[in-house]
Amino acid sequence: MKLQPNEIYEEYQNGVQHKASLGKHGLFEQNKINERFFIGDQWHGAKCGNDRPLVRYNVIKRIGDYKMSQILSSPITVDFSVEGVPKQNSTSLSGSESDVNSLTLAFSKYFDVTAERLGFNTLQEKLLRNAFITGSGVLYTYWNPNLKTGLFADDKKTSEIMGDICCEILDIDNIYFGDEYIEDIQNQPYIIIASNTPLNDALKEARINGANITMLQNIENSAVDGKVLVLTKLFKEYKKNGSYTIKGVKVCENAIIRPEFDTFLRLYSLSLFKWERKNNSPYGESEITYLIPNQIAINRMITANVWSAMTTGMPIMLVNGDTITQKITNEPGQIIKVYGSNEDVTGAVKYLTPPTFSQEYESSIKALVENTLAQSGANEVALGDHRADNNSALRTMREASLMPLIITKNRFYSFVEDTARIWADFWVTKYSKRALKLRDANGISYMPFDAEKYKNLIFSTKVEVSAGALYGDGERLETLLQLFEKGIIDKKQLVARLPDGILADKKQLLDEIVRGDGNEGV
Repeated sequence: MKLQPNEIYEEYQNGVQHKASLGKHGLFEQNKINERFFIGDQWHGAKCGNDRPLVRYNVIKRIGDYKMSQILSSPITVDFSVEGVPKQNSTSLSGSESDVNSLTLAFSKYFDVTAERLGFNTLQEKLLRNAFITGSGVLYTYWNPNLKTGLFADDKKTSEIMGDICCEILDIDNIYFGDEYIEDIQNQPYIIIASNTPLNDALKEARINGANITMLQNIENSAVDGKVLVLTKLFKEYKKNGSYTIKGVKVCENAIIRPEFDTFLRLYSLSLFKWERKNNSPYGESEITYLIPNQIAINRMITANVWSAMTTGMPIMLVNGDTITQKITNEPGQIIKVYGSNEDVTGAVKYLTPPTFSQEYESSIKALVENTLAQSGANEVALGDHRADNNSALRTMREASLMPLIITKNRFYSFVEDTARIWADFWVTKYSKRALKLRDANGISYMPFDAEKYKNLIFSTKVEVSAGALYGDGERLETLLQLFEKGIIDKKQLVARLPDGILADKKQLLDEIVRGDGNEGV
């Protein structure tokens, strides 16, 4: 049955209503509040006037920056495998199994090349920021048929190969699920992506896809401020054998922009990272929502403390207006003329002594800040504010402080694995015949690839995590020197592992050591 624009628009409206009902403020408003608190706009709507400074001590951003940096601190690689094919180096493997193993090794390298081309590191930073603020980060992978690859289908380079995958980070506000109680988005019956598209772009795409005059007029009538709400619906179409393919359609409220099309993919091309899980919900939860009361209390207490210090340091001046007629300012060194007796002089000016501020109040502020950071897993050890007697003690303390982040890190690694499976789905369904660019220790090479041979394979992925950076450069250098002095590593191994920036000509020194030109010892 052909999908109608008004039906898809109604599904979108149902999704809007569901999101507006979530939590105390609704998902849309809560996300706006969380972002304001994260960036520091923490007195918004407080109506406190301009009589006193409104102080902010942004513990929320400090917690978020710390956790996001720790999640990204460990280098990762992705290992591909194929269901039903053993992954091992053995002469017992058949020719086809060996071929598949070679492909999975190539895919692991090609993932790194693709990640570099797409700026995956930057995308991860944006995704984590979205997830910390809204609870959910979404990466959308799509096929750009007009993207130049630099590859050619023939040796004479006359037939250029076009098209490759692209990625962008989407706001969870713009994603709507067919079943709001299914956590795994790959099990969703459909997903709708909403976007405010410039009217000219929507009309151009509709013309390319054969829209008639009536459709184009309907699109124009749907425009508000030069933009059109475009809804892209991705859904599963099942075959008689039980398998399915992902199809899509693009509409606005009353018109079809792109008729139903087959993506030929077996996975929804969205990968989701949740900061905190919520049972029976595809949406994540942000810890900012529950840090806001603490943040408000901290800001209010510090503001009161600062105001007290200002009034104590600059107390209110009481002036006898009958004795002093000149204009009085608070400038240091001002000469005040007083006429009359000594009593008149003594009683002309005096200061009101404000009450002293309780030292327990300052202790309460400090305790509230420390407890908020500690309960969020960002204590003084984790933040680097605590000093240990030696490197071993520091490492032990830091490892202990990072333990609460392991669950969040594992969810992030699952997101990367989901993304890798989606990319592999694109490679075997969209690439046809082309060369894969690979990079390893020996440099760059190109491997011939025929996607048709592998389109029915089921790929699995696993993230391999390298050790995170618990030490600073100075601590790593000290450890390396100790290993060298004990004979555990040699000169070449020492120089190769020196932190970046320690030596400006590290590569030249390594070459000299290999040739034997360097002096004995280091």
